[in-house]
Amino acid sequence: MIDKEQAQGLRFIIIGAGMSGILSAIKLLDAGISNFVVYEKADRIGGTWRENTYPGLTCDVPSHSYTYTFEPNPDWTRHLPPGAEIQQYFERTTEKYGVEKHIRFNQEITHCDFRDGQWYLQKKDGEMDKADVVIAATGVLHHPTLPSIAGMKDFEGSIFHTARWDHSAPLEGKRVGIIGNGSTGVQIVSNLVHRAAKVCHFQRTPQWIMPVINSEFSEQERAAFRADQQLLRDLRNDPEYVASVELFTQAIADPDSEAMAQIEAVVLDNLEQSVQDPILKEKLRPDYRAACKRLIFSPDYYQAIQSDTAELVTDRIHCIEANGVRTTDGVLHELDVIALATGFDAGMFMRPMAITGRNGVTLEDAWQDRPTAYLSVTIPEFPNFFMLNGPNGPVGNFSLIDVAELEWGYIWQLIEKLRAKEYSEICATQNALEQFDKERIAAARKTIFGSGCKSWYLDAEGIPATWPWSMSHFEERMAKPDYTAMDMR
Repeated sequence: MIDKEQAQGLRFIIIGAGMSGILSAIKLLDAGISNFVVYEKADRIGGTWRENTYPGLTCDVPSHSYTYTFEPNPDWTRHLPPGAEIQQYFERTTEKYGVEKHIRFNQEITHCDFRDGQWYLQKKDGEMDKADVVIAATGVLHHPTLPSIAGMKDFEGSIFHTARWDHSAPLEGKRVGIIGNGSTGVQIVSNLVHRAAKVCHFQRTPQWIMPVINSEFSEQERAAFRADQQLLRDLRNDPEYVASVELFTQAIADPDSEAMAQIEAVVLDNLEQSVQDPILKEKLRPDYRAACKRLIFSPDYYQAIQSDTAELVTDRIHCIEANGVRTTDGVLHELDVIALATGFDAGMFMRPMAITGRNGVTLEDAWQDRPTAYLSVTIPEFPNFFMLNGPNGPVGNFSLIDVAELEWGYIWQLIEKLRAKEYSEICATQNALEQFDKERIAAARKTIFGSGCKSWYLDAEGIPATWPWSMSHFEERMAKPDYTAMDMR
């Protein structure tokens, strides 16, 4: 029997088998569509949770809110989900919904070209494929940034980026240096102070730390979750959590709000009450407002950095030598392992794929000034090419699963127009994008992200590249497309 979508000639290609790609595949299958393929450059699913396996890896979204709405998980062990459990969750979900048979592993897409109403995709091995609709689920933070430090190749111990953790490098009783103090660096320090002989945390800029509780779920609680999934749905939709998300996003949008004042009071009190040594306390005190950089959530970093095995190093790094890191004060910090917690290139998205839309317009042309997309999902002159967690979306503000599900609901309404054969090509108009960008940039400059610190949120022109409004506003914009903003042919 010929598949209905196949008979219509409507075919889908999903790029990436991380959280958003798996979601897209499940949603297509749920709609009765099987004429699609998922291309994944790695050898298994998982995206960021496959790539990152460092000690202490934890998501800062509560466990039961970091699941697909249609697939609750009764077996989380802690209130904040460990990275390995998140990877296992996505693996189980992929198997349960029959997605894996649609995935082609070790298949990296290098070119996407729109010709004669279809997308032609070339893989790294030179093979071609084509589709009517492309879903780019390539993620945001997946291209590690390596620091430019003299002497990195001279180090005689193990040195690696945290997203490429070398599990063959022994840690027990060793001297470990962590360069970088975003969420990753903080989590690793908290984990290793109980295992390593010494942990040197090289801090360039202090971070505000939001205290959180990360207690375990008891076996009795998990048994109750398994027996009654309504308990899980209630947890995911806990009014207190939902309200806190909305409050946090309102605080970001309005730095002078009462909500932001509350956040600042909490993180300041956390510093003042948690750190006893006045010299260390001042080294840990940021000189910018809370949440200007991505707020760090940690139950124990301040306690960890005060451990006998920990040392906070605030002198600048001069170079790396055979036996460790030398700072500008002349001190050589002798180390066995160096972990580079130096983040990712947040502006890559689908790149380095070469993407060419209608009339020969390339992605590099469209993104000459900065990565941008209408409501983060569609780009003018790139018809039937939709992104999940694309440029200017709410990365860092909300659960990216929630974001992806809302965006899929928006994209699906556009796809329905194609399935019904009302139109054969859909993308945003240039005017719609320009108007959206004008409003977004004006709002972004006024957010806490634009209040005067350096962060990965800022684009090359220093403009915050993320969603500058509240969660409820994002939900409203995703609920129904404004078809007057669409170029539909």
